[in-house]
Amino acid sequence: MLSEGNRSIIPFYSFGFSEYPALQVPLFLVFLSIYMATAVGNVGMIIIIKINLKFHMIMYFFLSHLSFVDFCYSTIVTPKLLENLTVEDRTVSFSGCIMQFCFACIFGVTEAFMLAAMAYDCCVAVCNPLLYLAIMSPKLCAPLVAGSYSWGIVCSLTLTYFLLALSYCESNIINNFICDHSVIVSVSCSDPYISQMRCFITAIFDEVSSLMVILTSYTLIFVTVRRMSSASGCRKTFSTCASHLTAITIFHGIILFLYCIPNPKTSWLRVKVASVFYTVVIPMRNPLIYSLRNKDVKDTLRLVVAKSLCRSI
Repeated sequence: MLSEGNRSIIPFYSFGFSEYPALQVPLFLVFLSIYMATAVGNVGMIIIIKINLKFHMIMYFFLSHLSFVDFCYSTIVTPKLLENLTVEDRTVSFSGCIMQFCFACIFGVTEAFMLAAMAYDCCVAVCNPLLYLAIMSPKLCAPLVAGSYSWGIVCSLTLTYFLLALSYCESNIINNFICDHSVIVSVSCSDPYISQMRCFITAIFDEVSSLMVILTSYTLIFVTVRRMSSASGCRKTFSTCASHLTAITIFHGIILFLYCIPNPKTSWLRVKVASVFYTVVIPMRNPLIYSLRNKDVKDTLRLVVAKSLCRSI
């Protein structure tokens, strides 16, 4: 085992998808396409929300931060994945692996609570439309966003501290393409029980607390919609909430599979596939979900593209 001062030279080998050599090029092209769509979609969503006065509302304030979180998360993970698919040397430094986990944890936790804040926003809009502007004021929304980022940082630093407290061998193979908590502790030479329990408790707390807000909000929304006499009003309300519900289902479904349902018999291939959805595919889904269901977003996008084409001519 290496001492504290020598951890920076520990060679981690990212196994990734190297056991499927015939799939390296197809996977590279697929993941590159997804990353480009993720980057363009999320950055484009932020720009559209910024330039169109119609989107200077609380809902899009949350959505712009959600797009920023997804862009950062994808940028932390996907470029390294693409590199591992194209080079023979897949070694990762200890510090680089820990930093990837740290930042990925920050944005992963932040997104969970950002989605919860958006659910509360939907609840207030549907259940108390006359008091919406008074309740969802900047004095409340700014702390909700800041609190999501802050709690993500707290969780990340706590879990990273317990990872750094472990001892590691001189040569470690990470059987995944991402430096996730489970794969880091799996190559530890010391007992990782405390670190694993800390991660499990943190994941359970984050999931329960964020899902409680979401479930309570949508229960109130459902009760309110049931009391509506207008069928068109019901359809409009469900249409408004459908995008957010889709994003929540995909995001929390993958998290529950990966972190909150411990199963020692789960194969590494299933973990990798789930990790692909969580780290690569999910960050792409918000621009698709919200833009395809929003006429104003599509109109603004057409206007931006048209202006860009006119300038290039």
